Amino acid sequence: MTTVISRILKYGWQNFRRNRWLSIATISILLLTLTVFQGLILFRVMTETGIANLKNKIDVSIYFTSEAEEEGILTIQRRLEQQENVKQVEYISRDKALAMFKKRHEDDPTINQALRELNDNPLSASLNIKADNPSDYSGIVAFLDKQKNWQPIIEKTTYRQNQLVIERLGNIVNTAEKFGFGLTFFLSIAAILVTFNTISLAIYSNREELSVMRLMGSPNNFIVGPYVVTGIIYSVIAAVLSMVIIWPIVGFISPYLKFFVSDTSLATYYADNFLKLAGYQLVFGVTLGIVSAHVAIRKYLKI
Repeated sequence: MTTVISRILKYGWQNFRRNRWLSIATISILLLTLTVFQGLILFRVMTETGIANLKNKIDVSIYFTSEAEEEGILTIQRRLEQQENVKQVEYISRDKALAMFKKRHEDDPTINQALRELNDNPLSASLNIKADNPSDYSGIVAFLDKQKNWQPIIEKTTYRQNQLVIERLGNIVNTAEKFGFGLTFFLSIAAILVTFNTISLAIYSNREELSVMRLMGSPNNFIVGPYVVTGIIYSVIAAVLSMVIIWPIVGFISPYLKFFVSDTSLATYYADNFLKLAGYQLVFGVTLGIVSAHVAIRKYLKI
């Protein structure tokens, strides 16, 4: 068994070396396919993280009139916290709002001077409401509108971030992902066809040798094995090269992505998940190589 396996590996490597230019062309197509496949995975990770961060920044803010008493505001807070679609309700008093405002503008002398001249707190108390899902905010706003006895002390209700932006961003991401999947599928077909033709040519060039092997009663696995090994060699080389190529690209674009997804570093994610991503590349690439080899073998060897 050990001898058979070693010979299969040897002949598979010989097939790879005999058709060098075709091997380079095959590896190039597989490399392009695997690079797009890897890019699609990284794109998915970053967009999901970015959308999650944006969703966390969405809330509904209720601003109260200056005459509103704290006990009444806290009553509204407790009622809101009892709603199923409400995740969290934060109460910001007038004093806390003023302190936050001063800290945010501590380097602006004009605003600080204006506050000193006012001798009063111009800011309103508020409740910041967060939901589990952005689609729940419309129901929360509808609930607030039904509470007629709350309206006299409510100055305004607003979204801090526009939910429509998230929906549009989601549509853009879905479109980009569909394009990425389509491109990966197209390149996968191209890779299979190129690998198929390369292995078919190897079978044709070795047709006399294969005929002799059949006459001598060589088992099918011994005849088929080298061509499967050749397809796997193409895939492994392409997978390794794709990881080598993507690494500096990720390092280059990672600082720029910080402007859009500040909480996640693409370079850090790539480094932490390198082995997992490499495994995806190998599995996907080897699958393409084996499928291509089997198609060529079934067509030309009738096995």
